[in-house]
Amino acid sequence: MTLDDLRVFVAVCRAGSLSAVARDLACTQSAVSQHVKRLEREVGVRLVERHARGVVPTVAGRILRAAAEEGIGGLDLALRQLAELARGDGGSVRITTGGTTVRHFMSEAIVDFRRRSPKVGLEFRTENSSRSCFDALAEHDVDLAWITVGAPVRGIEQRPVVELPWVLAVGAGDPLAARERIEPDELAAVQLIRLPENSTSRAHLDASFREFGVRQDGGTGVADWDTAMHLAELGLGSAVVPALPGPVHPGLRLVPVPALPPLSVGWAVRRWEALSPLARAFADTVARHCAG
Repeated sequence: MTLDDLRVFVAVCRAGSLSAVARDLACTQSAVSQHVKRLEREVGVRLVERHARGVVPTVAGRILRAAAEEGIGGLDLALRQLAELARGDGGSVRITTGGTTVRHFMSEAIVDFRRRSPKVGLEFRTENSSRSCFDALAEHDVDLAWITVGAPVRGIEQRPVVELPWVLAVGAGDPLAARERIEPDELAAVQLIRLPENSTSRAHLDASFREFGVRQDGGTGVADWDTAMHLAELGLGSAVVPALPGPVHPGLRLVPVPALPPLSVGWAVRRWEALSPLARAFADTVARHCAG
C-alpha cells in the first residue's frame, strides 16, 4: 500500500462517494477505485461497501480509517513544519472558532503573541458551532479550536480555559435592568431570544432550564451571542447569554443569573502532546490573558 492509497481511502470514507473524490482529485472513478482495491488486497478484507447512494466503510474500513487519519495528520504536520524550516520563515498556527470569539477572548493575546513572534502567521477559520470545529480538527485542517466545552468527542481532547457565568441581557430601559440578580424560575415569564439551535451553549442552557423547571417556547432565534445581545439592546426581547469578556454597550444591562451553572469554554485539539511549539505557545498565551 502507498500513502496515496491511504489518502484516497480516507477521502472516500469522508465523502461517501467514489465519484466525488474523483472530481476533487481530477481523475477517473476507476482510478479512485483502484486505490481502495489495492488496500483491500493488502489487508485481505473488504474495506468499503457499495450502496445505491455511495459507499460506506465496513467495520474493518472504520478501523483503518481511524488509524490512517491519525497517521496522515501527524505526517502532514511534520511535512508542514519541515517546509517552514526549509523556507526559513516563522511558520503558522491555524485556529478555528466562532465568529465573535476573536474579539471577546483573543484580541489582547493576539497582540501579545505577534509582538513575541512577529514572523509567525495566524490563520483563522470561522465555524458556526463546536461540532464544526471538531470536524475541522478531525480533518487536520487546523491546529487549535476554541470551543464551548461539552461532552467527550472521540479523537478530540478538550481543555477548559475559563468559566463564564450566565447573565440576562436586557435593554437599559427595561424594568429588569435595575435588578441585582435574576432567579431561573423568573425566566419563564421573560420573552427570551434563543441561542443557536444546535450550539453547545444552547444545550447547556436548555439542560439547566429543565433542571429548574423553566419552559421556553418560541421566541426569536439568533446565530451567535453577540446578535442576541444586540437584539436585546434594541428591545426585541431579553437573552440569557454567557458573560463575555470586554466592554458592554451603554444601552445594554447584564443582570446576573447566578443559580445557573457556568459555561466552560477553552481549547480543543487532536492531541496536546502532538501540538507544534508555536501552536502550544499561542494556546498558552490566550489562556494566560483569559486568566488575567
